[in-house]
Amino acid sequence: MHETSRPRRATALLVASLVLVALNLRAALTVVGPLIGDLRADTGLSGTAAGLLAAAPLIAFGLMAPVAPVLAARFGVERALVGCMLVLAVSLALRPLPPVALLFAGTLAAGAGIAVANVLLPALVKQRFAARAAFMTGVYSVSLGVGASLAAGLAVPSESWLGSWRAALAVWSLLALVAALAWLPAARRASSPGRVRAGRGRVNLWHDRIAWQVTGFMAFQSVLFYSQVAWLPEIYRHEGMSKGAAGALLSLSLVVGIPFGFLAAAAAGRLRDQRSLALAAVLVTGIGWVGVLVAPNAAPSLWAGCLGAGLGAGFTLVLALFVLRAPDADHSAELSGMAQTLGYLVAAAGPVAIGALHDATGAWTLPLVVLVALTAAALVTAVGASAPGLVRGHGVAQPSAPEQPAPAASSAGR
Repeated sequence: MHETSRPRRATALLVASLVLVALNLRAALTVVGPLIGDLRADTGLSGTAAGLLAAAPLIAFGLMAPVAPVLAARFGVERALVGCMLVLAVSLALRPLPPVALLFAGTLAAGAGIAVANVLLPALVKQRFAARAAFMTGVYSVSLGVGASLAAGLAVPSESWLGSWRAALAVWSLLALVAALAWLPAARRASSPGRVRAGRGRVNLWHDRIAWQVTGFMAFQSVLFYSQVAWLPEIYRHEGMSKGAAGALLSLSLVVGIPFGFLAAAAAGRLRDQRSLALAAVLVTGIGWVGVLVAPNAAPSLWAGCLGAGLGAGFTLVLALFVLRAPDADHSAELSGMAQTLGYLVAAAGPVAIGALHDATGAWTLPLVVLVALTAAALVTAVGASAPGLVRGHGVAQPSAPEQPAPAASSAGR
């Protein structure tokens, strides 16, 4: 009994540490949107510049995603995660300080730390929880949603409690520090680096059709999500809503996404064909954007809920596809890295373009029309990425049939 309790405790600690990291991976981004009005008033940022601030972490995501496998091979996943959280803690503490250049530099540095963890966690799930990979992807995505919604919901109240938007941004460095400390025991126990290998040099997915479809789905999903995070509160402040209510509306959207994200992950793991899930997620997202465009004040909570449900389910489905479309941990890390590198670089244009369109027109009609059109375009890649199949990278033997990859993941972990 004592012997069996040890692995259970170790597993519980691993899950708790994974959850702590995941809580940090969106909070640093969603806390900015509700405060963007005060931030712009204090710093003099234009709408385009504010969009660039929202896009800065996405640029870092894209540029740093290919570096994650190298860091994992050099230092080991556990140590790499400690480093990610320490970088995040320092950058979040420094970015609210003047001058404005530090705001952008700190946001880029925070994005770099998040980017590496973004790539490593799906591969870690594939390696350590092969038989329950889809379930653990749901746990991971729920943690992302909780962190995102808490940051959005507490942004305006914490500004009031702490006295400034700068302090309301900086306080989230403490959560990153806690996550770093949580991973220290695992980092010390890791005897050799590269427990989760990325296979870079062994696996090449750049000519794989499924990999490109997953990447496209990731790109559209990220454009829509981060445009919402950056601008939904400002859209509703333009409609006359108070700062606190607009921030609460974004938080509501993110909270609604949590259960739908978990359900999408659980369903994805049980299905060989995930196209019905992808179709439902994108259509519900479209209903939300059309509602904000056509009748924003008719039912703001309903439109925010649709955006939350659709984008929450869609994002978790993308995370699940990193695992379900890969035969082993090497392919999962490579697919995750490819999709996040290109997906986030494309997505970085979203908040900037939406802000620029608002600056050019003085209204939110054209930006919202563009978001509706992007949602329609997302259907194509979403359905293609969710069809049955496995990526087939060069240089590694592949399974002959596109079945669920859990058995291959188990052998990859040996």
